[in-house]
Amino acid sequence: MSNFFRNFPATNYYFGDEVLPTVVENIGIYSDTVDQVRDIVGTYQDYYIQPGERADQVSQKLYDTPDYHWTFILMNPKLRECGWPLSDREVYKKAQQDYYHKVLTTKTTLGDKMIVGQTLTGLTSGATGTIGYRIIDNGQVWFDNTTGNFISGETVTSTNANGVLESIVVESFEDQLNATHHYENSDGSWADIDPTIGPGALLTEVTFLDNLIRANNDLKNIRVIKRNQIEFVIESFNEAISQ
Repeated sequence: MSNFFRNFPATNYYFGDEVLPTVVENIGIYSDTVDQVRDIVGTYQDYYIQPGERADQVSQKLYDTPDYHWTFILMNPKLRECGWPLSDREVYKKAQQDYYHKVLTTKTTLGDKMIVGQTLTGLTSGATGTIGYRIIDNGQVWFDNTTGNFISGETVTSTNANGVLESIVVESFEDQLNATHHYENSDGSWADIDPTIGPGALLTEVTFLDNLIRANNDLKNIRVIKRNQIEFVIESFNEAISQ
């Protein structure tokens, strides 16, 4: 990236509550050169990032130099927003880090019972957990921490702030990454469900891990500048940002 950012003009920037400014490259300047290139079909081609490929390796493969890796970021807004796609191992590691809750799913109507902050106790398993979040549309309650594991089919109870004993029946209990993120129709559109009935056989479950894998795979389909156009585009871009 250093070969790229040094082409930007310098500017004074105040970090935090600093009294004196720091001179940095003004990466806020963005040339419309790349936007124009993306609209000219003859200057680019599609490329699918292979498992484990780094940006510099793709640059080497396409242009015989690793130095043009930064053009992939400029040509693909999704890479600027989300970064380079992760390896399968990195995706799973990210899922474990981001989706750390335990999720209890129930067909019992939640409504205004079993709210955030209440502690649930399984009558069969003896497991306990304090609710940190709820997804009512999917019949889910999420726990930051639990003791033991709730069992499918068991009744769990909790006493609310008014001293009233509440209960629900466990449909499933699992790690969040394996829990339902959403359901889809046959055409891929998101589907709403009645959590007291369930999704039925016609809908497809997409877990949190599935959804993350999809998003990561989408990053692998990118647009790259054609080999015979790369020098011209880089020269045009450098001229534009130096003005």
